[in-house]
Formats: sequence, structure tokens, C-alpha cells
Amino acid sequence: MDRRENQTPQGQTSRVLVEFLEVAITTLVFLKGVYPSGAFERRRYMNVVVQRALNPHLRYYIHATVSGLLPFLQKGMVERVALIFYIADNVPLEKFVFKIAMNLSYGSAVEEVDLESSLRSFLIKLSISESLTKELPPDCRWEITAYFRSLPETGSSKEANLWIPTDTKQWHQPPLITPIKSMSIEPLCLQLYLEHPSLSESML
Repeated sequence: MDRRENQTPQGQTSRVLVEFLEVAITTLVFLKGVYPSGAFERRRYMNVVVQRALNPHLRYYIHATVSGLLPFLQKGMVERVALIFYIADNVPLEKFVFKIAMNLSYGSAVEEVDLESSLRSFLIKLSISESLTKELPPDCRWEITAYFRSLPETGSSKEANLWIPTDTKQWHQPPLITPIKSMSIEPLCLQLYLEHPSLSESML
């Protein structure tokens, strides 16, 4: 990867964001109780106690998936990254959505200390959010899904070839949305919210 591209404000911010998303998604998977608590170990990240997956396959899946977004985040192509928990027939049960906006016209230096401070507040919020502690059914599965503003051309890069269409079904009714945290510090705007089916959807 071109090192000079990494020195742009968008490249610098995207590298920090990718690292943050890996930690945040791992923390969410831990908090939802999908695996026994012994499958994780406590670590510190941005001076916050977080969880790290001990299983190498689980750790690799999260790391490789999120790291594969880096070139697309730098170009502002990624609109949302979602951690989706779903039940039988690929019907979503709930979605944790990171909504991302990257200001491509921003050309000034990034205050990385301020950026990390804002992202740290997300991790603190995750650890105390009651909405995350609802128990999932035992047969629940999950996946990481990215929503692109424009689709990467297949064959254009190694990273583009890693992304395939998801089989997750859509809800028939607009979902209920619970805001969790948001921030805005140039060149990044980031929102985290929880989507779950409406009451009428649940009864279908």
C-alpha cells in the first residue's frame, strides 16, 4: 500500500478507525454472550479495559474483515459497518451499526489525541450500556457486514475480492433504533446505534 496515501488525514484517521472497530466489535460479541466469557481475555486499549478473543479463528475473522475495509474507508466508500445477530433463515435479530462519514476534502492535520479521546468514549459507553446485555437465543449466529456507498469493482484489488453479497434478510417494517453514541471530529463523523425489529415485525 502506498505509504504516502497513509499520511493523508483520511488515511491516518482510517487506520485508527479500523483498529477501533476491531476492538469495539470484539467487545460487543463478548457483551452479547455469544461465547463463554473464558473465550476472551481482558486487555487495555486507549486506556480502557476491553476484551480480546483468545480463539485464533475468531480473532482472525474480526481482524481480517475490519482490516479489509481500510482502503475503502480512506476513499469514503464505506457508509456503515454492522454487527448483525440473526436467527434461523438468516432473519436479523438485532444490528449494531457504525455509521461512517469521511470528509474527503479535509486537508489539515489530524489531532490524533482528540480522535482517540472521542473513540475512547465509545468504548466506555459500550461497557455500561444496558441495551447490550439482553440475552440472545442459543441458536443465534452473527456476521460483520459492510454497506458501501459505491461497490468496489471485483478484481480491482485483493481487498475488493474479499467482499461478497450477504444472505441476511431485510425486515419488512422500519426497525426500532436506539442511539448509543456519536462523535464528530474532522475528518470523521461516527455514529453507533442499535437496530431491532419493530413490534409488528416481531409478530410476523
